[in-house]
Amino acid sequence: GETPVDPNQCTPNSDKEIHSVLHPIVSEWFKKKFGSFSESQKYSIVPIGNRKNILLSSPTGSGKTLSAFASILSYLINLSEKGNLEDRIYAVYCSPLKALSRDIEVNLNQPLREMEEMAKKSFGIRINVRTGDTTTSERVKMAKKAPHILITTPESLAIVLTSKNFVENIRETEFCVVDEIHALDNKRGVYLSITLERLNEVS
Repeated sequence: GETPVDPNQCTPNSDKEIHSVLHPIVSEWFKKKFGSFSESQKYSIVPIGNRKNILLSSPTGSGKTLSAFASILSYLINLSEKGNLEDRIYAVYCSPLKALSRDIEVNLNQPLREMEEMAKKSFGIRINVRTGDTTTSERVKMAKKAPHILITTPESLAIVLTSKNFVENIRETEFCVVDEIHALDNKRGVYLSITLERLNEVS
């Protein structure tokens, strides 16, 4: 039911407009870390926060992944501050690349740690990675206490959606980020398309 962004009406937001919609901690973190938003972030942070479906294409290192996580973290921190953060999956981040750990450390884990240091408290936001290398015990823990942000691969996401416990936790997912889609011009891409339809069906 989300409305896609009309490319003919797509205009960048100003730094002031973006800061006005982000949680103050996320806003302040960006100011201290980067000074201003990159071009890709000016086109994407506000629409993502407004639950728009967007395709973001820009060079490596231009802040695409952080664009998505900025809106997601802002939303989750707001919920945490109000005591409304539930034990369920709010966001799914799916990437076909094996270098998930480093990308997530730079664009999600480290920013969240630094934001918590600025706020001088923990927001209690859980982030878990589910891939083919995830141990059975870690999978059981995730099923019992769902992460708020699930990091996964196309294949692992398909498996997750066959698990009754995980499906219950994923039903109210509000964000889905598919990264590195240029690497999915193959059978994996077709498989992921079917999986995303399944995710849309259950959530």
